[in-house]
Amino acid sequence: MFFASDNGSGAPRQVIDAITSANDGYAMGYGADTYMDRVRAQIREIFEAPEAEVYLVATGTAANALALATFIQPWQTIYCHRVAHIEEDECNAPEFYAGGAKLTLLEGADGLIDAEAFALRMQNAPTAVHHAQPGILSLTNLTERGSRYTVAQITRLAGIAKTHGLPVHLDGARFANALVAEGCTPAEMTWRAGVDVLSFGGTKNGLIGVEAVVIFDPAKAREFELRRKRGGHLPSKHRYLSAQMEAYLTDGLWLDLAGRANAAAARLEAELRERDMQAAGVKILHPVGGNMLFVELPNTAHQALRDAGAIYYDWPADIGTQVAEGASQARLVTSWSTSEGDVDRFLDILRNAL
Repeated sequence: MFFASDNGSGAPRQVIDAITSANDGYAMGYGADTYMDRVRAQIREIFEAPEAEVYLVATGTAANALALATFIQPWQTIYCHRVAHIEEDECNAPEFYAGGAKLTLLEGADGLIDAEAFALRMQNAPTAVHHAQPGILSLTNLTERGSRYTVAQITRLAGIAKTHGLPVHLDGARFANALVAEGCTPAEMTWRAGVDVLSFGGTKNGLIGVEAVVIFDPAKAREFELRRKRGGHLPSKHRYLSAQMEAYLTDGLWLDLAGRANAAAARLEAELRERDMQAAGVKILHPVGGNMLFVELPNTAHQALRDAGAIYYDWPADIGTQVAEGASQARLVTSWSTSEGDVDRFLDILRNAL
């Protein structure tokens, strides 16, 4: 019963087979491999963006930090939610790679930036030389609280940013989960909604360690290439990244994997929302937009689950929220390989404990 994170899952057989196949013979290095040629073509087709430039890196932090740095100057600021991954989980990497550009934190329920508050912030954005200048808006989908931006919400926020001359970055570590849940096309959730650059996640959805940076404005491509190399994120044996991503995109595997993870989360959510669960002190804290749930459980239930081998993260309560006496909060994340048996056993233990 592993619910700590979807990056704890293994890789599907298609990905392992692709790496094994890529291991035969020789290939050009640094992204000049033929696998990467096919990946570039696949992503351009999937996103309906024939001029998009595509680059692979091994980590989400590298994807976010390099993408953001390519679109801003050191004296500018990155607008993001106060619980965004780039704020809470990347050890100042965006600021480091951007030469010191700061983060300006925005509010909004459930990890979603409040559009009206952002519009007001931009109307009063500083222009004096003494202040950090507006640089870029960064959104996260799924958010760090498991909720999901709809296409309409992304379009509205991006529209506000564009009114003030700001580009838009989308941290899509769980982009596939958001896309499957939203039921839209990749183009509709990105460039058609106003997104300029996407961190297209793979690692949390079944890859061993690959993320793509999709730049919809090819004018920025050369700068990204130089920043990636200078930052130490251009692997020599690049074909092993390319082979994973090619397998991920072939025959819609990436969507199938995300669908499995979302289905497991939906199964878990449905049971946790049952009246008897709620009456016994179970609370779901945020809307479930894909494959992450944040819950409050009685401490006796936590103990029973831990004793039975359930693995998940305890989660500190958000500022301003109240936790029931004798209870605490946790994050549950399902993956492509979460089985119905895992979910059923978790629920059976929880019910018995309650």
